[in-house]
Amino acid sequence: MFSLADHLLHLEGEALPRDVSAGATRALLAGGARCRAPVSGAVYGTLLNDRAALEALGDAVNAAPYKAPPRAPILYLKPRNTLAGHGARVSVPGAEGVQVGASLGIVIGRTAVRVKAHEAFDYIAGYTLVADLSVPHESVYRPSVRFRARDGFCVIGPTVQARRHVADPDRLAIHVDIEGKPRFSANTSSCVRGVAQLLADVTDFMTLSAGDVLTLGMPHGAPIAHAGARATISIADWPALAIEFIAPQTAAHTATQGAPA
Repeated sequence: MFSLADHLLHLEGEALPRDVSAGATRALLAGGARCRAPVSGAVYGTLLNDRAALEALGDAVNAAPYKAPPRAPILYLKPRNTLAGHGARVSVPGAEGVQVGASLGIVIGRTAVRVKAHEAFDYIAGYTLVADLSVPHESVYRPSVRFRARDGFCVIGPTVQARRHVADPDRLAIHVDIEGKPRFSANTSSCVRGVAQLLADVTDFMTLSAGDVLTLGMPHGAPIAHAGARATISIADWPALAIEFIAPQTAAHTATQGAPA
């Protein structure tokens, strides 16, 4: 069982996350606290759960080898090496930059298998903000490990909001602010499958465990960040998630400086 009373926050340097009030959370973050990801279960991303993304594919969804739009959720795994928290410094591997996909993360509260849509919320402990990063690429039906599973490419947090704090997860505003670029805005209402239906469809063919995270899927047209940029990702009025994008050589130098002699 994964449960929380309020807001789960895992400060960097602390062994365990804290379950604290909204006020305490904002005070800690305002003081410059850096965080670890507040969850430690498996993280599953969802593709093509945005109506605009499907529309942008046009007739390509009817071409070989698939010859039809997807009939079930398309999932991919964000492995442990990708997990990072608020204030993360993420290495940008090349000149093409990194696509910053902001998504609602559904945090599972208890073992979920063949869940009915009308019962789905009973299996949810809370929600979190997931910055699902990837190298820009054209692969749609076969998510690339090389592009989506690089170190730090799944920034989560700063907190997990208890389910009781989120009245309607299918109508949440999402914003991505990258220095020097227009604000990117979207809404979870654009999803093909809402939270309950997605959970029902996924657990029809696989079991989700307490502490796992299933993303609702990133909106179409997610912006690109390059080395030197800072991004702020937010959902509704939740505490925002901050990321700093750095060049590979900077990341290597930082790792060397922090390594034991």
